[in-house]
Amino acid sequence: MSHSPGPVVVTARARTDLGRTRDHNEDAFLVADLTARTVDLTNGGPHRVGERGILFLVADGMGGAAAGELASSMAADLIFRHMLESWSTEADVSPERFIRHLRTAVEQANDRIHLYSREHPDVRGMGTTATVAGVLDGCLYLAQVGDSRAYLVRGGVATQLTKDQSLMQRLVDAGELTEEEAEHSERRNIILQALGPDARIRVDLTFQPLHRGDTLVICSDGLSGQVKREEIPALLKDNADLDTVCSQLITMANERGGPDNITVVVARFAGEGLPAPSDSGEVGYHVYPTDEPDSGEIPALMSPQPPVVTPPTVEAPLPARRNGSPVTMALVGIGILACLFGLYLLLRR
Repeated sequence: MSHSPGPVVVTARARTDLGRTRDHNEDAFLVADLTARTVDLTNGGPHRVGERGILFLVADGMGGAAAGELASSMAADLIFRHMLESWSTEADVSPERFIRHLRTAVEQANDRIHLYSREHPDVRGMGTTATVAGVLDGCLYLAQVGDSRAYLVRGGVATQLTKDQSLMQRLVDAGELTEEEAEHSERRNIILQALGPDARIRVDLTFQPLHRGDTLVICSDGLSGQVKREEIPALLKDNADLDTVCSQLITMANERGGPDNITVVVARFAGEGLPAPSDSGEVGYHVYPTDEPDSGEIPALMSPQPPVVTPPTVEAPLPARRNGSPVTMALVGIGILACLFGLYLLLRR
C-alpha cells in the first residue's frame, strides 16, 4: 500500500435502470475525482488518479414512496461532501488517513439520514445501502454498509471483494447454508444494517492492491441478484467499450425479470503506477487493519416489508445525484426476528 512510482489512470462508466417491476428508481451512484473536485468521471477518459484519489459509490435506497430515493441521494451527496471538505484539506495523505476519512464519511452520512428521518415522519424508517470505493496510490479501499457488492475482475476471473451484511451471508458463514442455497432463498434480501434506520452502524473496511488491467464492478442487488459473478468476465473480454458492458449487464438483469432497480459502476485501471498485468496476486475480501474501534455491532435485522409512507413535503437539504433503487426493507423488532432466526436454525437441524 505504498506510493506508486508512476501514474495510475482509470476509465469509468456507470448506468442505472428502473428494472421491470418498480415504478421509480431509488438507486444512486457517484464517480468523482477528489483531486479535481469534479463529480462525474463517467465520460471520456482515461483519467489520471490524483494525489487525493478517486471515489466510487453505489447506494440502494429503501423505505417506499420517495423515502428510499431520498436516502440514497443524501448518502451520495453527504459522503462526497465530507471527502471534499475533510480529506481534501488533510495534511497527511497516507492510505491510513484516506480509509479513515472514508469510514467517517459513511458514519456521518448515517447520522444525518437517521436524524432527517426522525425529524420528518413522512419518511420515517428510510435507509440505504452504501458501498464506497476509493483509489489512492494504486490501492483500492472499500467502506461498506449493506449488500451492494464490489467485484474485481483480474485474469478473466471475477472475485467478490465485499461481504454481504445479510441474513443469508451470516447463515453461510455459520455453515447452515451453502452459497447456492442462499442465492435461491426467499430471504436473500434481508439485510442486517443500512444507513439511516439505526443511530449506530458498523462500517466494513477492506482493501485490494490493484494491477494494470484490473476492472472494478460495483452494483446494487438488482444486478447481483440476477447476473452471476462468473458471467461478468466474459462480457469484459468481449467488449472493450465499458458503456457496452454496463448496457449488457443491465439487459441481462432485465431479461431475467428485472425485479428491482439496477445500477452498475465499471472502472478499468491502467498506468505505470500499477504492477504489470498478472493472474497472480491474491484477490478477495481483505479486512483493513485499524486500531480504531467499530462504531457498533450490526443491529437488528431488516425485512422486505416497506412501511406505508407519503412523499416528503419538503425538499431534501442536499439535492444529490439521484438515480435510486428501492430494496424496500424496513426495520423490524429485534425480539421478533431473533425468535424467527432461532426457529429457522432449529428447523435446519
